[in-house]
Amino acid sequence: MSTFDEDLFLKGLEQRKATLGADYVEKNLAAADDFSRPFQEAMTAWCWGFGWGDDVIDAKTRSMMNLAMIGALGKMTEWETHCRGALNNGVSPEEIRAILHVIGIYCGVPQALECFRVAKDVLAERQDG
Repeated sequence: MSTFDEDLFLKGLEQRKATLGADYVEKNLAAADDFSRPFQEAMTAWCWGFGWGDDVIDAKTRSMMNLAMIGALGKMTEWETHCRGALNNGVSPEEIRAILHVIGIYCGVPQALECFRVAKDVLAERQDG
């Protein structure tokens, strides 16, 4: 018995791949074992199928919201992943910088500095790659 809705999972899988890249998503799913697979599947269905799956808010706006929220939480590994995804969804470097300014104002300068460091690396990798 599955712990998630299959249609929501497939919808989420499509959105997750569109934002984060098929290689990244497939690598994460392939690395899942019996312990972590249920969470990967449920997260794909819930976060990406349900959360990202409606058309009320476009993917670019959702990416901008995620950068602000994940930046506020200080979850830098996820922030880096979503910074790449935001660029894939059409968020410009200038928009990322503006989001970082807001993070600095509402969450503190040290957190904004961490986000700036990661963003600079992600943007440099985009230019090199």
